[in-house]
Amino acid sequence: MTNIAFIGLGIMGSPMAVHLANAGHQVAGYNLDPERAKPLVEAGGRAAASIADAVRDADVVCVMVPDSPDVELVLAGPDGVFQNAQTGALVIDFSSIRPDVTIDLAAQAKANGFRLLDAPVSGGEAGARNAALSIMVGGSEEDFRTAKPLFDVVGKTVVHVGGNGAGQTVKAANQLIVAANIQAVSEAVVFLEAYGVDTKAALEVLGGGLAGSAVLNQKTENLLSRSFEPGFRIDLHHKDMGIVTAAAREAGVVIPLGALVAQLVASARANGDGGLDHSALLRGVERLSGSAGSQGATS
Repeated sequence: MTNIAFIGLGIMGSPMAVHLANAGHQVAGYNLDPERAKPLVEAGGRAAASIADAVRDADVVCVMVPDSPDVELVLAGPDGVFQNAQTGALVIDFSSIRPDVTIDLAAQAKANGFRLLDAPVSGGEAGARNAALSIMVGGSEEDFRTAKPLFDVVGKTVVHVGGNGAGQTVKAANQLIVAANIQAVSEAVVFLEAYGVDTKAALEVLGGGLAGSAVLNQKTENLLSRSFEPGFRIDLHHKDMGIVTAAAREAGVVIPLGALVAQLVASARANGDGGLDHSALLRGVERLSGSAGSQGATS
């Protein structure tokens, strides 16, 4: 049994914290909206009143918040983890943030007597709820071995990919692939519908061939029903595409498809779709195609 603090109980963090509590760990969760702690409390965890309250007895501190500034505030802010957790605690950042920020925070963690792993995840809300996440971990091999039993509780594919920052770099590549895949599938759906094809049957047979993908498996129902309740919001994917395009430029790597998809994600956000699931990129294809169907989509 491990004493765990879990900071950030949103769409992803809440089910992850619940899984850890169900596995027998003592989990204290904190979220800006206290209502989000209810599932954790029902699973036997504790709702903390602040970050300091959550981390005071923690051996492991898990973080799952939206962006780089949020992680910096949670860890290095005046009321954050580095000021309040017990020395030697292992910090696991499940958030998806800039690799350079992670490297800087890892150095700050070490200077303050902590250990940090960057462990962004892929799989969306379904993966979090089913404990089937893919977790790409950056940090020391020793710290990875220590955390591996916890990763196995919330994830299915867990891989140590290198030192601090490597996990975030792999996640940026993941987000590039996912966005491009969603865009391609969305274009295929609009194309099929324009010809009156049985789209559900078409996607079924496409999914059994080389065109098959996790995106096709998980997002088909969203695309067919135009139901875009967020499992992973376009706002967050917009942030991630900014990370990968900036990092690629810094490395001198050309990603023309990534740059185009980043613009399409930005367009979706500018058109008011930021709060929808990233499968709502379909609405952008419909807008470009002059289809009235985009006006009737649901959130």
